[in-house]
Amino acid sequence: MLIADSIVALATIVLVFLFVLDVVQVWHIYVVMFVRSLAGAFHSNAMSASTSLMVPVEHLTRIQGLNQMLNGGLNIVAAPLGALLLGILPMQGILAIDVVTALTAILPLSFIKIPQPERIEQARSTVWQDFKAGLRYVLGWKGLLIVSLMTVGLNFTIIPAFSLLPLMVKDYFGGGAIQLSWVQAAMGIGMFLGGALLSVWGGFPRKILTSMLGLMGMGAGTLVLAVAPSSAMFLAVGGALLVGVMTPITMGPFFAIIQSNVEPDMQARVFSLLSSVGTAMVPIGLIVAGPVSDQVGIQVWFLLGGSLCVLMGLAGLFNPVVMNIERKPGTVLENLNLSSERVA
Repeated sequence: MLIADSIVALATIVLVFLFVLDVVQVWHIYVVMFVRSLAGAFHSNAMSASTSLMVPVEHLTRIQGLNQMLNGGLNIVAAPLGALLLGILPMQGILAIDVVTALTAILPLSFIKIPQPERIEQARSTVWQDFKAGLRYVLGWKGLLIVSLMTVGLNFTIIPAFSLLPLMVKDYFGGGAIQLSWVQAAMGIGMFLGGALLSVWGGFPRKILTSMLGLMGMGAGTLVLAVAPSSAMFLAVGGALLVGVMTPITMGPFFAIIQSNVEPDMQARVFSLLSSVGTAMVPIGLIVAGPVSDQVGIQVWFLLGGSLCVLMGLAGLFNPVVMNIERKPGTVLENLNLSSERVA
């Protein structure tokens, strides 16, 4: 985490100097964003794996709810704050603020003791071996594999759908920037409220039940956006609010399941594998969603995404393998033969 945050800060400092020298070009921004995203992937997976080592198992879902609440709050504040700062400071000044915030993340890590997982064995392994170990771990746990495929479907449909939301507000609802801000603010407020609810409530004793019901609720909100008449902008705002509330209810318990059931030594590999596959689905979904929406309308893609969420949630509720995901087979690691794999 220290190295990742330091790389983020250094990449941003480079961009600051480019703006100061007035030589910045678009490709410079692409490179810096790529470096920041790469470092951020290491940071987020290491942070998720560290959380399970510091938080009691019974509180993992609440912590996930708190994280989702903070993300929702940032979604509400970030856009208007960024617009305000753009009117006051030059771009290099705003980027300098980003460097300062990176330092505030680095300094506490220099003093806070973070427990380290006990390694299964000490033999050094390559990145490819670690990747295969994570893949075989997921494949060897059917419940986790099925739920992971659900997140792939979610990333393929829902994220591209909401990327098309500005066009939907403009072309279908006949709105502008103000109406779009209503919808996006509603989603941010919903995430804040859903995260707060999850952090206080903690979800059902069976975390997967909370997640599946949240997935169905997310689908219901998306379907409201899909079927709302063009004259009923308030329904779109309500649908976005419901999607926002249900996002933490869906994702928080799922991450808590991984944190409470996957061995600490394997958590970063599993999180990395799931995030890599899930993120890869987003551009593929966008490539498909664009032409489809041009041909049949953006609402159809929202209808597809919402229906898929509801169906996946229902299927999960009636699938014993999914509903028993928290009763992880005790022989997963043995079946993987991880030690012999790494030594080889």
